[in-house]
Amino acid sequence: MDWTLEVVILPVSDIDRSIAFYRDQVGFHLDHDTKNEQMHVVQLTPNGSGCSIVFGDLPSQREMTPGTIKGLQLVVADAQAARQELLDRGVAVSDIMKFDERDGGTFFGFADPDGNTWAVQELKVRGEKPLIPVEHRGRFGA
Repeated sequence: MDWTLEVVILPVSDIDRSIAFYRDQVGFHLDHDTKNEQMHVVQLTPNGSGCSIVFGDLPSQREMTPGTIKGLQLVVADAQAARQELLDRGVAVSDIMKFDERDGGTFFGFADPDGNTWAVQELKVRGEKPLIPVEHRGRFGA
């Protein structure tokens, strides 16, 4: 039986500010922004990912303190290009750190406006063989 991780709940203090950050600055795809008199819930997905982030004001989401998620990890084929893309979009990023010469040993990071942090790992093999082939990507940009 396959068990797939498809959603990570992210605690944020301002839903609209977080949409702007993740969609407009980081470049995630806005899958849905559902608002009614009972709730406001948003889902965004990084390009090429099978897993999305969700934030909003449902009771379970309000129990989490904004900014407490640390070390979520994204993987890219080219860390230098990804870092530059984020810089060009106004995201504050760390310097690139090379922990190991082998593929997978290069990282940089960034934080969202609440302080939730992300590590970005370079795996050059993702450029040659994406985890989710383009022809199998779903409707939400995954």
